[in-house]
Parts: sequence; C-alpha cells; structure tokens
Amino acid sequence: MPVVGVGIDVVDVDRFGASLARTPALRERLFTPDERHLSDVSLAARFAAKEAVAKALGAPPGLAWHDAEVVRAESGQPRLVLRGTVRARADVLGVTGVHVSLSHDGGIATAVVVLDS
Repeated sequence: MPVVGVGIDVVDVDRFGASLARTPALRERLFTPDERHLSDVSLAARFAAKEAVAKALGAPPGLAWHDAEVVRAESGQPRLVLRGTVRARADVLGVTGVHVSLSHDGGIATAVVVLDS
C-alpha cells in the first residue's frame, strides 16, 4: 500500500467558534447536515480533516467542502467519506485507502490524513 498523500492541519477552536458565530452561513457552507449539529470543538476537528484531505490530494482547485465528511464508525473511530469532487480527485490519484486521525487539546483541534493505494 504505497502512500499517495499525507495532510495535516490545526485549528484554533476559539477562533473557529468565533468565526462560526460571526458568520452563521459558514456552518452550512463548510459542513454536511449530519455534521452541523456538533460542538465547536468537533467542528474544528472536522474542518481540520477537510483541510488535511485537500492537502493530501495536492490542494487542487474546485474541491467542495461537503464532498469530504467525517463520520463515526460503530467503534467510535472517525472515518472520512469522500464523494463528488474530492472522490474524483482521489480516483485520479489511485487512492483506495483513506485514514484519518482527529485530536483536540489545549484549545487546538488537529487532523492527520493519509491516503494510500
């Protein structure tokens, strides 16, 4: 399983929460309906994951925020679902595996994404 791409991102939770409060439409623009109800810390981690997957894909223009969604497996482990523009780019690169890790502590949310083939 060769690594196709790796991405990492960090988000200041308070700053991100303030942005969501200041611009309510941002929540709808960035997150799917299933993500929107989560706390600011969870949304910050999910935003970091969306940024990290874009970086792992080479940050091409035209990726839609809703086309990368963080869901929870039955085990509670986060999983990235790729669709639409994000899935299309992943397919071009030959991605067959998507791995994501989320964390938050000390007011910072972080995500690491590894794509393999």
